[in-house]
Amino acid sequence: MAFDIYESPAFARLFRAYTGAPQSVGIQLTLAAERAHAAAPLIVATSSDLALYPGHGAPPAVEGFRLSTRGFKELTAVSHLGPAVASLARIKELDPGGPWPAAGAELLAATRETREANTAELWRDLVRIDSFAGREPEIAAMIDYACVVTERILERSLRDESYLTAEAVRRDYLDGPSDDLPVPLNRIMVATFYLFGMDLGHRLINWFDGLGLPWEETMVIIAGRQGRPTAGVTRDSNSVAGVINAASRGRLPERNLLIAPHAPVFPMYDGTNLDAVSAQEPAYRRLWSGVRATCELGEQMFAGYPRFQPSRSSRRTVRPGTETVSEMPAINGPADWFALTARLRLVLEDPRQLLSGAVTDFAAQQLVDNGNDPARIFVPGLDGEPYPVRASSSAHDRIHSRGYQGEAS
Repeated sequence: MAFDIYESPAFARLFRAYTGAPQSVGIQLTLAAERAHAAAPLIVATSSDLALYPGHGAPPAVEGFRLSTRGFKELTAVSHLGPAVASLARIKELDPGGPWPAAGAELLAATRETREANTAELWRDLVRIDSFAGREPEIAAMIDYACVVTERILERSLRDESYLTAEAVRRDYLDGPSDDLPVPLNRIMVATFYLFGMDLGHRLINWFDGLGLPWEETMVIIAGRQGRPTAGVTRDSNSVAGVINAASRGRLPERNLLIAPHAPVFPMYDGTNLDAVSAQEPAYRRLWSGVRATCELGEQMFAGYPRFQPSRSSRRTVRPGTETVSEMPAINGPADWFALTARLRLVLEDPRQLLSGAVTDFAAQQLVDNGNDPARIFVPGLDGEPYPVRASSSAHDRIHSRGYQGEAS
C-alpha cells in the first residue's frame, strides 16, 4: 500500500539545515567537537578486544580480553554445567516425551571426557594463565569434583526418568553443602566466574597501568553486542565498564564512558590486522564527540535548571528473607554466600546482565585493593573448599557414594 505524504520543501530545507545534510549545523557541531578532542586518548572495547587510540592518528594498541584469551572456553564450559543440568530438567518438564535423554547422554559423555582431560599439568603447562599461577592443582581438583557430581546426577536421571526435577537439581546438585554434596555447584559457578573476572581484571589493570593514561581526559566507548543481545547496555550491568572504572581507580568521569550497542565493531585482532582496527578510529571519535557535544548543549541552553547526574549504584545488602533485588546486591566479603548466589540468580533473570559478569566487579575491586596481585586474594568457591586431590582414583568413588564426609586429601 502506497502512502501519499506531502512534504513541504521549505520545512524540509529547515530540517536539513540542522540535522539532515553534510554541512548541517548538527554535523558541524560534531566535527568541531571531534577536532577539540583529537589529541585525547580513546579506548574502544568490543566483545573480544580493547583498543587504545592514543590520538592524532598514532597507531592503536590492542589487548584481547575475552574470546581471544587463554582459558575462556575451559572455564565457561565448567560454568555452564549448572545451567545445563537445570535446562535438562526444564526441557523434561515442558516436553516429557521429548529428546531430553539424548541431550543428557551427550552432556554426560562430554563431562566424562573433560574429567579425563583435566589435570593440574593441563592448567599449568598448556592453558598457562598467569593469574592462576600456584592454584593449578586446586583448579584441577575443583573441576574434577564438578565433573564427578555432574556425572552422578546425570547417570541417576538417565536411569530413573522420574528423578530429574527442578527440586532434585537444587537439592542434590546446586544447593548445600551437605554430607552428600560437600561443595554445591553454586559455589563452583561462583568460583569459575570469579576466576574469569580475576584474570580479566588482572590483565587489564596491568595493561592500563602500563599506559599511564590521563583518565580525566580519556574517552571510552563500549561498542557492539556484549554477551546475550539484551545484556551490558548500562554501566552497572557491563562487566568491562566495571573493570575499566576499577583500573582508573575511579578517575574516569562517568560522562566519558559511552555504551553503544549499535556502533560498528572492528574485526577481532589476530596480531596481523592492525590496519583494520585503525580504520575504525575516525568513526569512533565522531560517534563519541557527537554524543558528548549534544549532551553538553544542556548547560548552554538550560543553565539554572537541575543538571543530569548519573546515579551511582547503591548496592543493597541481601540476606535470607530478602524477596527481590533490582540491581547487583552488595557482597560483604568472599564468604557472603547468600549474596554471591543471589547474584547468580540475578544475572540469569535480568536480561540486562552478562552471565559471566556475576562477580567480575568484585574480583576487579579485590585486585585493586591488593596491589593487583592474584596470589593475595581469596577466590570464593575455590580456596578453602574440601576438594579431593585430582590424581586420586578413589575421589570419584568417594563422591559417588552416599556418606561422603568431605575429607580433604
